[in-house]
Amino acid sequence: MRFSPLVGSIVVGLATWACGGSGGSGNTPTAPAPTPTPAPTATTIDIVGDRGAQSFSPNPATVSQGAAFSWRNTDNVVHHIVLNDGSLDSGLIAPGASSRVLQLGTDGANFHCTIHPGMVGSINRSAGAPPPCEGPYC
Repeated sequence: MRFSPLVGSIVVGLATWACGGSGGSGNTPTAPAPTPTPAPTATTIDIVGDRGAQSFSPNPATVSQGAAFSWRNTDNVVHHIVLNDGSLDSGLIAPGASSRVLQLGTDGANFHCTIHPGMVGSINRSAGAPPPCEGPYC
């Protein structure tokens, strides 16, 4: 079967169009990909189990002034960490999960697990110590 020159031109034109070519190299210049902004470094406090003052590692944790932190649950049960003064709440942290990144508004703080009240810990700012622990979580 013979095709007319018109059919051949259409086939070649469609093939060129489908490949993105217009008789040139087919390379369309693109802007370079933006450089990703590095994520802020956060101190991680591991939740290791219901072991009183040994429930968190490190304990006390030291967080630099202006730095962020999070709790990571390395235990096999759910935990819920709050500052003793109620100013920060991790929400429920499932096994293997981490809390959202948080920032401490004071020089230091004491915290506990609301599900396991014997689990206690503290955070020191590099510029200060946590306040004295008072109340039932000490």
